[in-house]
Amino acid sequence: MKKMVGYGVSIAGIVVMAFGFGMVPFKLALLEGVAANYIAGAGVVLVVVGVVLAMEKRSVGKKNVRGGEDEIPIYEGVGKKRKVVGYRKG
Repeated sequence: MKKMVGYGVSIAGIVVMAFGFGMVPFKLALLEGVAANYIAGAGVVLVVVGVVLAMEKRSVGKKNVRGGEDEIPIYEGVGKKRKVVGYRKG
């Protein structure tokens, strides 16, 4: 779900950048007093925030596993550097 929000924010940022750079002729009385550079900068910030939201990893752990009693963890690594990378049915 967070990826979809990130994509939406990125697309909104691209639209705002298009207005700021003057690619789309759009007159709005509210934005007439604001310099186009500020509008384009806000678009860039929205794109960056959207990309960060879309790229954010979700934690993998037992809290994401429903009914964890019948699942066996799959480990990666050796010794103390071992971590759980997934679960399989047992």
